[in-house]
Amino acid sequence: MIKRRTISTVTPDSAVAIAERPAGADAKGTINLRIEAQTRQLIDDAAAALGKTRTEFMIDSARKAAVDVLLDQRLFVLDPQRYDAFVAALDNPPAPGPKLRALLRRVPSWDA
Repeated sequence: MIKRRTISTVTPDSAVAIAERPAGADAKGTINLRIEAQTRQLIDDAAAALGKTRTEFMIDSARKAAVDVLLDQRLFVLDPQRYDAFVAALDNPPAPGPKLRALLRRVPSWDA
């Protein structure tokens, strides 16, 4: 069974929690990459500058990028006043105007 990592969104006053795999989950896989020699050398130089192996550097970099992408998609950080305004806007959407009504009456081009 595959265990997934999850990112949980929380209130603005608390920290972001990232669920890790249970301690007993030792399953590891491999990722094979074909890259240009210059790119590999650049990665090796950056890893060496940080005192890491190429693998450690690539895993850390990919993990950070993945978390950033997921947080950009799922996390809103707002102060309490803006959060209340955001929730109020979601709970009380404006009434449809004439342009929206006209759009909803149109027959989609794939149905014509």
